[in-house]
Amino acid sequence: MQSVAGRSGEAYMETMGETFARLRGAQKGRAKGAPAYSVYVNRPVGRLLAVVAYRLGLTPNQVSLVSALFTFSGIAVIAAVPPAPWSGVLVWLLLALGYAWDSADGQVARLRGGGSLAGEWLDHFVDALKISSLHIAVFVGLTHVEGLATAWLAVPLVFAVVANTTFFGMILNDLLKGKRGVASAHSEGGGGNLRSILLLPTDFGILVLSFVVWGWPSVFVVVYGLLLVACAAFLLLAAVKWFRDMRRIDAGSAT
Repeated sequence: MQSVAGRSGEAYMETMGETFARLRGAQKGRAKGAPAYSVYVNRPVGRLLAVVAYRLGLTPNQVSLVSALFTFSGIAVIAAVPPAPWSGVLVWLLLALGYAWDSADGQVARLRGGGSLAGEWLDHFVDALKISSLHIAVFVGLTHVEGLATAWLAVPLVFAVVANTTFFGMILNDLLKGKRGVASAHSEGGGGNLRSILLLPTDFGILVLSFVVWGWPSVFVVVYGLLLVACAAFLLLAAVKWFRDMRRIDAGSAT
């Protein structure tokens, strides 16, 4: 249980309600156009986990490792266990908890007074490994399905390319904007509710939810394929916008 400094400067044990209130006051602005699942489901669940983790004395890096434990356990089930209704629910639960704990690490950092470059590096490194591993695991898992058309095996491979390129593009945008002193999308905040809903198919939480039907492969591959189409369309449109943003920043720097 964590102690904090009171107005008199003396340490005291804050209540869970006080920890929640302090975390709400330290929340960062919503990323511009963030998908609805991340905003309205994952972040609130992550906030609860962050308060619990903070009061247990866990560091942000330890929370990141807890997230990785849940996530890669779910990925291992996808690859090693033949698709079945029970394994699909287990995969969904493990991946959903991993995603929520992934949201919690940054919130624990804010409760502790701020994050670190090492913590941010660890968070992004685990995310990159997760994105690649998940779709490769789907490819392996689908090879256990008898009678599945071979063409479906290409879907997770394409999805891996799309997901990794999207993640890299977002990280690269923030890096290059930071070099020119331009605020990133995460720090700008804002974004309307309609856009959040429209971006739902691109949300990692929705991809995780699709594993509820993992036990019915003929249904799963259709749902999974539709999510790929949505993510690929987003990447295509986003890439055009990102490139134009960089040209605009270049033009501004030149003048």
